Amino acid sequence: MNNRNTIQRQLVLETVRSMHSHPDADQIYSAIVKDHPHVSKATVYRNLNLLAEQGQIKKVNVSEGADRFDFRTDKHHHMRCRECGRLWDAPDGAANITLTGNTGGFSVEDIRIELVGTCPDCKRNKNSEV
Repeated sequence: MNNRNTIQRQLVLETVRSMHSHPDADQIYSAIVKDHPHVSKATVYRNLNLLAEQGQIKKVNVSEGADRFDFRTDKHHHMRCRECGRLWDAPDGAANITLTGNTGGFSVEDIRIELVGTCPDCKRNKNSEV
């Protein structure tokens, strides 16, 4: 394995782990190039996908917009504000679902839930405009 790839992969991993805002690939790239202008966007994208495949970070597919990346790899759900686009971890129990009933022989391996609504900040801003 190329040592440069390992160093750049570690840089991408550390950046994701330091950003608790569920950033997309462009936000991660922007954070990295501030201090490391030699790192290409393709390198960041490639390493994000590899780190997600390896289970070191979690790739979060959202219903609208670009995929996001999460430093938390445990099973949890997310809430997304339809106004500002921010993404948060849903509190434990906020989206508890138990799969019951006939799946027609389909083996369910994962359930992903995205709670979509309006965050408190956007609600406050909307109410102050009225």
